[in-house]
Amino acid sequence: MNKAADLTHEVLAEPVTLGVEAYISEEYARAERDKLWRKVWQQVGRLEEIPEVGNYLTYDILEDSILIVRTAPDKIRAYYNVCSHRGRRLVDTPKGAKRACGKQKQFICGFHAWRYNLEGQCTHISEKDDWKGALTDQRTHLGEVRADMWGGWIWINLDPNSEPLRDYLEPAAGILDPFELQNMRYRWRRWVVFDCNWKVAMEAFDETYHVPGTHPEFMKFGVFRGWARAQGKHSNIGYDAPKGLDENQSKLRLGAGADPRISTAEMQVYTWEHVNTNTTKTLVDAARRLVDELPEGTPADKVLRHWLDSARRDDAARGVIWPSVDSQHLGKSGTAWQIFPNFQIGHAVNNALCYGARPYGYDPNRCIFEVSVYQLFPKGEEPETAWEYTPVDDPKWGSVLPQDFSNMAAVQQGMKSAGFRGTQPNPYAERSVANLHRNLAIYMGTGAPRPLK
Repeated sequence: MNKAADLTHEVLAEPVTLGVEAYISEEYARAERDKLWRKVWQQVGRLEEIPEVGNYLTYDILEDSILIVRTAPDKIRAYYNVCSHRGRRLVDTPKGAKRACGKQKQFICGFHAWRYNLEGQCTHISEKDDWKGALTDQRTHLGEVRADMWGGWIWINLDPNSEPLRDYLEPAAGILDPFELQNMRYRWRRWVVFDCNWKVAMEAFDETYHVPGTHPEFMKFGVFRGWARAQGKHSNIGYDAPKGLDENQSKLRLGAGADPRISTAEMQVYTWEHVNTNTTKTLVDAARRLVDELPEGTPADKVLRHWLDSARRDDAARGVIWPSVDSQHLGKSGTAWQIFPNFQIGHAVNNALCYGARPYGYDPNRCIFEVSVYQLFPKGEEPETAWEYTPVDDPKWGSVLPQDFSNMAAVQQGMKSAGFRGTQPNPYAERSVANLHRNLAIYMGTGAPRPLK
């Protein structure tokens, strides 16, 4: 599946159009199981969620349920969550939960009480002699799934012949490594079953072209033109540098206007109160002090430097050490990476915002949608969190994300219209959308972007 490696952002800069089959066809949705989901690396959880030997979690993708277990202090293994006897799932997902998790010394099938140790070996079969020696260790061992770790996340692949995880993730992994994402921990995490295809959900967040139309309240803090670049299987997005700042300094958006001290503080406070993403309390507090600590007329680049240096010192004083990432690398990394096919990492040196989506059965009009926010915490002060089912009208989402939710549902409906001629992504700002479908076509054999004429 390395055919996507030659897909450069220069090639994808040409205008293209995309058909709607990938979004609304049930036949396409069913084909995804074997052609896509059983072939790609998928992010399934965080290492800190299974910290001790015997800790486990499950991950479901269509008919496949995977059991991920810490089998040793430094080892994670993954198995198909199904008893080798009659096919019953070993671990059931509690009603209304996104997944199962817990700690066990062994796994016991609820049907006939066959038992499996953490290494997947069947250790007890009632009346085993009745099989006259036919039940070999190989026949009764749990089916194993490839598992690996990167960035603090656990990844699995159902294809035993898949390329190594690190190869699959490049160039994203190499560019994101300096951000030390493995040291971050959840601040909050929420999920919902949403009324759109999983691609519609992911595409709502893999470009910044929508910000003026969807989130006009942010425009008073400055207009930042967004870009998107194809990176093989993956893509990344970012902002063009505003006047007076180089691209390396546009990672954290500085407020524009006559006084960047005031607008930066206003933007940080608004983001914290209405979205609770893409910033931290330390950054907000440091922004609030800008007016007191800097004289009126301070140039924007000096405001930015003072703000970040101040926040870095404040965090260091409480035991939170930001990674050091040089400015050139910051600019190259952009603001977020879309990891093919269904995970987005919005990275910064002290926080991250991630989105994920996957099918909800074979209904192309529904998906499981996840949002998780991470940041650096002092050791021992990490909050206890769990995946919380949060309906789209729940006030916990704030006021900004529901604006995106409204688009997602409306796009799914609009794509079914006889009058819709196909998606026409902006070749500069929405190149990530075209790249997703170019790569999907390699796996699915259909749906490649077509020249827009």
